Amino acid sequence: MRTVAALIGRDGQVRLLEPVHPGATCRALVVIFDDDEDVRADGARLSEAALAQDWARPEEDDAWAPLQPAT
Repeated sequence: MRTVAALIGRDGQVRLLEPVHPGATCRALVVIFDDDEDVRADGARLSEAALAQDWARPEEDDAWAPLQPAT
């Protein structure tokens, strides 16, 4: 899975902001933001659940333990 930034014109045409060569027909999702500020805020919210699953792993706790202040 890969995320690619795009712009959508008033006519509905989607223009990807980088080349994509999937090699075969593939499915995609399009998320439409109201303005640039929403992209930053919503992007963080959209990734929060996925990151939370990763951060909740015991391996993450072990990796960060040396950086935690002594109690």
